[in-house]
Amino acid sequence: MQMQQPVTAQPGVVQQWMPTPAAIPGCPPGLEYLTQIDQLLVHQQVELFEAFTGVEMNNKYKIKNSLGQQVYFAYEETDFCMRIMCGNQREFTIHVTDNNQQEVMRIHRDFKCCAGCCWCAGCCDCCAFEVTVEAPVGQQIGIVRQLGSKWKPHFSVMNGQRDEIFKIWGPCCVWAGPCCTCDVDFNIFGTDGVTNVGAVTRQYAGFVQECFTKASNFSMTFPQDLDVKVKATLFGAAMLIDFMYFEHSDNQ
Repeated sequence: MQMQQPVTAQPGVVQQWMPTPAAIPGCPPGLEYLTQIDQLLVHQQVELFEAFTGVEMNNKYKIKNSLGQQVYFAYEETDFCMRIMCGNQREFTIHVTDNNQQEVMRIHRDFKCCAGCCWCAGCCDCCAFEVTVEAPVGQQIGIVRQLGSKWKPHFSVMNGQRDEIFKIWGPCCVWAGPCCTCDVDFNIFGTDGVTNVGAVTRQYAGFVQECFTKASNFSMTFPQDLDVKVKATLFGAAMLIDFMYFEHSDNQ
């Protein structure tokens, strides 16, 4: 079933998009943008209906480069009952579109009723959250899986064949809210667990937004010469981190 494209900008607001790069042999269509950047800024849109009623809505995100030019638009597709009953544990599909409203990437997470606890994630499959990243749609290019840990969020970033590329470690205390004005860093390391190559950072969004909404702002940094498929997979990691740690109503 073909999805109806959502409105990606408010009426009367002109959004500056990043110029469309030329096609690159071997690069998944639509990921050419990622060859030119070493940072992505992810801004979750504030849903006024959700803010006033508390009814969980599908998330929407604008993805920009360091110049503020929009690179992609991403929107969640989740069943209404799943959003209401399962909250941040819910199954989701994130559709990522370019400035031509063509879907260039898809991120999916299955529902797992027992997943989320860092202590249990290493015990069995049903206790570990995992997202898959497809680009183009139907071709899996990467996986991000929660790993077991005694006290810190821990993830494995893998390619489409499940070979580990990076590890991600979060802080021992993951907290966001109007009174917590610090950013939260999830550092990206090589497979040795020592070499730092970047970070996924949840940024403080200001007192009003933090107090009344669950909308999050993220930044992602990585080497510019990194494979675009890996950059896309790291964006999937940011989506997983957002849902796991910053979609709780008690963060408001």
